[in-house]
Amino acid sequence: AGAQQSATVATPVSGASPDLLPRFLLEPEDVYIVKNKPVSLACRATPATQIYFKCNGEWVHQGDHVTQHSTDRSTGLPVMEVRIEITRQQVEKIFGLEEYWCQCVAWSSSGTTKSQKAFVRIAYLRKNFEQEPTAREVSIEQGIVLPCRPPEGIPPAEVEWLRNEELVDPALDANVYVTPEHSLVLRQARLADTANYTCVAKNIVARRRSASAAITVYVNGGWSTWTQWSGCSTSCGRGWQKRSRTCTNPTPLNGGAFCEGQNVQKSACTTLCPVDGAWSEWSKWSVCGTECTHWRSRECSEPAPRNGGQECHGAELETRNCTSELCSPAAQGAEDVALYVGLIAVAVCLVLLLLVGVLVYCRKKGGLDADVADSSILTAGFQPVSIKPSKADNPGLLTIQPDLSTATMTYQGSLCPRQDGPAKLQLPNGHLLSPLGAGRHTLHHSSPAAEGADFVARLSTQSYFRSLPRGNTNMAYGTFNFLGGRLMIPNTGISLLIPPDAIPRGKIYEVYLTLHKHEEVRLPLAGCQTLLSPIVSCGPPGVLLTRPAILAMGHCVEASAENWSLRLKKQSCEGTWEDVLQLGAEPCTELYYCQLEAQACYIFTEQLGRFALVGESLSMAASKRLKLVLFAPAACPSLEYNIRVYCLSDTQDALKEVIQLEKQMGGQLIGAPRVLHFKDSYHNLRLSIHDMPSSLWKSKLLASYQEIPFYHIWSGLQPYLHCTFTLERLSPSTCELACKIWIWQVEGDGQSFTINFNIAKDTRFSDWLVPDSEVGSPALVGPSAFKIPFLIRQKIISSLDTPCARGADWRTLAQKLNLDSHLSFYASKPSPTAMILNLWEARHFPNGNLSQLAAAVAEVGKQDSALFAVSEAEC
Repeated sequence: AGAQQSATVATPVSGASPDLLPRFLLEPEDVYIVKNKPVSLACRATPATQIYFKCNGEWVHQGDHVTQHSTDRSTGLPVMEVRIEITRQQVEKIFGLEEYWCQCVAWSSSGTTKSQKAFVRIAYLRKNFEQEPTAREVSIEQGIVLPCRPPEGIPPAEVEWLRNEELVDPALDANVYVTPEHSLVLRQARLADTANYTCVAKNIVARRRSASAAITVYVNGGWSTWTQWSGCSTSCGRGWQKRSRTCTNPTPLNGGAFCEGQNVQKSACTTLCPVDGAWSEWSKWSVCGTECTHWRSRECSEPAPRNGGQECHGAELETRNCTSELCSPAAQGAEDVALYVGLIAVAVCLVLLLLVGVLVYCRKKGGLDADVADSSILTAGFQPVSIKPSKADNPGLLTIQPDLSTATMTYQGSLCPRQDGPAKLQLPNGHLLSPLGAGRHTLHHSSPAAEGADFVARLSTQSYFRSLPRGNTNMAYGTFNFLGGRLMIPNTGISLLIPPDAIPRGKIYEVYLTLHKHEEVRLPLAGCQTLLSPIVSCGPPGVLLTRPAILAMGHCVEASAENWSLRLKKQSCEGTWEDVLQLGAEPCTELYYCQLEAQACYIFTEQLGRFALVGESLSMAASKRLKLVLFAPAACPSLEYNIRVYCLSDTQDALKEVIQLEKQMGGQLIGAPRVLHFKDSYHNLRLSIHDMPSSLWKSKLLASYQEIPFYHIWSGLQPYLHCTFTLERLSPSTCELACKIWIWQVEGDGQSFTINFNIAKDTRFSDWLVPDSEVGSPALVGPSAFKIPFLIRQKIISSLDTPCARGADWRTLAQKLNLDSHLSFYASKPSPTAMILNLWEARHFPNGNLSQLAAAVAEVGKQDSALFAVSEAEC
């Protein structure tokens, strides 16, 4: 009872030293009750006259204490040690209110001291895992995540992983690590990783095993190279030869896909049979010679020996004496005279025939093509050229008003002619854009505002129409003459500039420009090649231009000479894709040239067709730009909410297509698109979601991240690649979402680069982010399609085309405009200055600054600068 009343600190004895306060040598520690076994708590203090335990604020009965007294040998002070036992029933009495705790209180003559609190908990471990690993089949080198959420327990269970009943130690295998959430991660699957994996959870109470998950690492088969063609199966006549390959590069393993395609190819072959020679009939005997002999001959030509056949046996010339009256010198002289007279007569006939041929050729040469000779087509199709000043202070502008409502022109010939020589390439669009064949084809000419239905109706009669897109969304078309013009596909960055005089005078062409979707055209790629631009067609095929047109389109390459080999590809008449230009090297042909800039490329071509820019990486440092775009529904009628993350090539046309697709699905853009530099490192793109309020939302994704395979992105042939994060609201009233999405490409050394999208409240209801619309109509004809007035253009060309010893010519202008990468291509054209101005027009329409161009021309020193001081307002 006396101990019970000493709950408060006693008043120190007068004169006692503060050093005599009790000091604990042993304090009670946290313990766990396993099953029904009681636990013991102990404390030891010096100097102490009394020690009692206090549990959950109540004093433990004196009879429950086991006390032991001793003396500290070093100080001589008394030492007191006390123990008590705690049972499971005592702890369960207060279960749910607070944790059970105990504390020691020690007394001395100077006062009291309290020990630390020791918590007593009932240890347990549930039987069922909250999440167990599941069996998977993965491709070799693919990342694997095996999730494991152990059963609930106190103390929390420790987790270890078994591979075929052997412990997995991340310290011994750098390819393996265990996340803080206890998931087992294999960075790159290996064949040796094919095994049964078990998650083991254990604490002081029990040891639990999850169900085993079988991981199968498979290898898809790959073809070896073809063997050489075998010899022909027959030694004479028609036979077969074959070559083979095996599915051993690599061999499919563990259920991997077998190689697709044939393992044997056969080809017909013909071995020429040997033919023995045979004599022809003997010729007639010749006239008797001066030596009274005549002769006859035969040839080994029926048949002649070939393919290793034997020659004819016997003599090919036979002579004998002649006994007729012709065997005399006089007769022989008369015969010689007759021979000479015959030869002279034959020569005269040949001269007459030659004269007749020359006259016929000259007569044909004098006749001109009707389309060229008949100049009335110009007066019928166009009004006379008139020079009108647009302003009083600018009298030098040329204005041409076309009136093309009634004109009709025809041209004749095949749209896919033979090659003219080694410098000429076959025209494009083979079986996809088949030639129209020989004959005359009428090009109906309408006004620039012609209805699209009329154009498509006329186009559908041509054989190449079947490969063109249906609808006007990705097509532009117009009717053009020698004045030139421009076609543009809005919001794609794709345009076609037809410069003045590119179309011969007297000709009128209907020209189209189309953007192909990836599923419409098959572009074969090999090795590390990747598509870097949209696939664009301009036509009709077979239209030959006298000056190069300029095709502009975007690309997604981070170009550098040491990392990339870039090639311009064009589809041939037979439908195969051919390399027509290697960028960075001197052009090997005068037909094509490509000006590559940071976001776009400008292709000079004299032959219309289908084009694409393809790159082959030379090192793992090569990268291409991806545009990362997030979309989510504008409304959320259910508890589920989907966020879609698109990984697109960084070109305007790709973003346009995805925005149109999402608009049909009811999605809205979240935030501004981001750019990611995707390297040729063979590593996949990973996406994960973080920092989501767990009290409002939860993710339905089982794995910690999603992946897009490397080759799906690198090839560039699979558009609209995306991952979907499905979230679930815990309450229907939740309408705000804040989270972070990480997107990264894991490198071989473990480093990563991350792009964060912050989705704050109300941003998902933001307006559509649509690319800036291009100014103007999809088709512009004549002077309205160009920034530089016609008369000023002609003056610049006439002034700078002539080479100047001081360098004040077109070469200096190219340097001033930073267009001097390949001066040899400009020099190969009749007017290098026109090529430079055409490229300036293609790069700067419609926002080009004429004042800057005029200043560059003035600096050349070849022309009066005041002549070109033309502002944009004046034009």
